[in-house]
Amino acid sequence: MSILIKKNSAAFLLIALANLVIAFAGYFVLPPRFFYDSAIIIYDKLNEIGYFGSYPLTILFYKITGLRYLPFPVIALVQFPILMYVLYKIGIPDNFEKINIKNILIYLAILMIAIFISMPSKEFITYLYVAPIVFMCKNKQFTLKKTATLSILLLIVFGAIYRPYFALIPVVAGGMYLISFVNFKNKTVTTLFYGLIIAFLLSLSYGILKGEYFSEMSREFVNKSRIGSADANSIIISPVKPDTWYGEIVAIFYGFFTVNIPVNGLKHILSPQIIVFIIWQLLLFYILLVRFSKCLKEKKKYQYELFILLIIFSFFILQGVFEPDLGSAIKHKIGIFPLIYFALYYDRFRKELQ
Repeated sequence: MSILIKKNSAAFLLIALANLVIAFAGYFVLPPRFFYDSAIIIYDKLNEIGYFGSYPLTILFYKITGLRYLPFPVIALVQFPILMYVLYKIGIPDNFEKINIKNILIYLAILMIAIFISMPSKEFITYLYVAPIVFMCKNKQFTLKKTATLSILLLIVFGAIYRPYFALIPVVAGGMYLISFVNFKNKTVTTLFYGLIIAFLLSLSYGILKGEYFSEMSREFVNKSRIGSADANSIIISPVKPDTWYGEIVAIFYGFFTVNIPVNGLKHILSPQIIVFIIWQLLLFYILLVRFSKCLKEKKKYQYELFILLIIFSFFILQGVFEPDLGSAIKHKIGIFPLIYFALYYDRFRKELQ
């Protein structure tokens, strides 16, 4: 009996298998800096293991699962198929085998998954944690209200025990959603602008209470000791020191454009991996922005995609506040890739929801 595989599924399988080889070989060919976080997670020399915080919980996860006791290439053989299975369960678009801009972005993203989060990684946990949000959007038994409520709870819990800025995503997303009902001339740009203002107001409130602003206590603090080092060629340093309210607002806008529209990163012409990310990021941001504009005009028709896009763009805004460099920006975006994947192919998935 012959088994027929559709072209789109065959293309997905071939791409997944090819990148499985890359994931396995990564340990032998990638420079040591790619494994700094992995070494902290696996060896836990500072005894950080615990129940709160991204490093402590990740270390605990790899210990409980037994993955920390396996060689890195074997870990890749375990993790990468799991990550691909999540995408497979979300769904493969009918024209996945065809060469177009959207598919190329996905092909490159799968390559990034193989390179960046097939090793011991905090993003592996993030990827699996946000995936249920997509599955709730695809499940007809979940209304949008129920999906939104559970997703907000998931993000708040994740922020409380793992990555604090995830708890801010519902605040920024909710604010942008409310702003989108105001009849501005350019609703898309204005909605994003006010999303950035909301992030600034959150940082300002924190600064009043704690004496330092978000980007000052995160990005600037991390990068202060890295300036001039060999691994600091892609760090993000604000042109204005963020120790005043006006410095912080400049830092937030600068960070947002640097990690999402990183044309200033073209100066890294001798770092091909950075240039590839810049091109990928520019195309991704443009396509998502066009889809966001479409969803804002037809909220009811594209209600689930609008919901996902509000989460994605809120993440992009907050990433601009906390992200220390372009290298980590890639990893963190891949961490929420199930959301991006769903948003890019929503037209295909919307048919299942009707």
